Amino acid sequence: MLLAIDVGNTNTVFGIHDGENWINQWRSATDATKTADDHAAWLWRLADMYKVDLHQIKGCVISTVVPQAQFNFRNLARRYLEIEPMFIGDPHLKTGVEVRIHRPEQVGADRIVSALGAHVSYPGNLIVIDSGTATTFDVVSEDGGFEGGIISPGINLSVRALHDAAAQLPRIAIQRPQHVIGQDTVSAMQSGVFWGYIDLIDGIVRRIKAEYGKPMQVVATGGVASLFEGASETIDHYDQDITIRGLLEIYHLNS
Repeated sequence: MLLAIDVGNTNTVFGIHDGENWINQWRSATDATKTADDHAAWLWRLADMYKVDLHQIKGCVISTVVPQAQFNFRNLARRYLEIEPMFIGDPHLKTGVEVRIHRPEQVGADRIVSALGAHVSYPGNLIVIDSGTATTFDVVSEDGGFEGGIISPGINLSVRALHDAAAQLPRIAIQRPQHVIGQDTVSAMQSGVFWGYIDLIDGIVRRIKAEYGKPMQVVATGGVASLFEGASETIDHYDQDITIRGLLEIYHLNS
């Protein structure tokens, strides 16, 4: 079995693959101060609940955008699973993705993994939208090359900034409002945040397509991507497993 770990700025996803299928996926809040012991205690409790024998894990692959967390996740694999983990970004690790931008070293591990996960699942040229702490729009060519993209603030970050910067504006839940024109402060904020983000997504996608000049499919993933389903006019597919699928591909490529 394989343990795949995707460490994002907000959440961390743990996936267990039995060689044929993903049998379990668990999510926790990312906290760089958690030790290997903390992660192990949490992971073993969940595994016991779902009758998963973690001693059967023979491989571990990890993607992280939080450098401070790398030490503890490496120790988790070494001490509790007795295996040496693969870390996306290690110089010797093959990803199968050619990065075709001016500064390849600046591309985050999560964007490389998502590009690969999308490429193996959807044919042709792609725009991969990952909605997390930041919202990224990445262009993946028909042959799987990473050709650049766009980074914008995530929707939760925008809501927090609005609340923090304006004394009389409350912290709100993100949801699709029934009407565009708000009738009170909360509904006005929800409309501005939600429809503002929908138009951000659709507007950027249209600009990318116009500049790229070739037919493209649009794939959305990430923690809040499901909020946009049925509202965006440009997203073709919603797929929450792109990143973890990319981790599996990289593991097979290097094992």
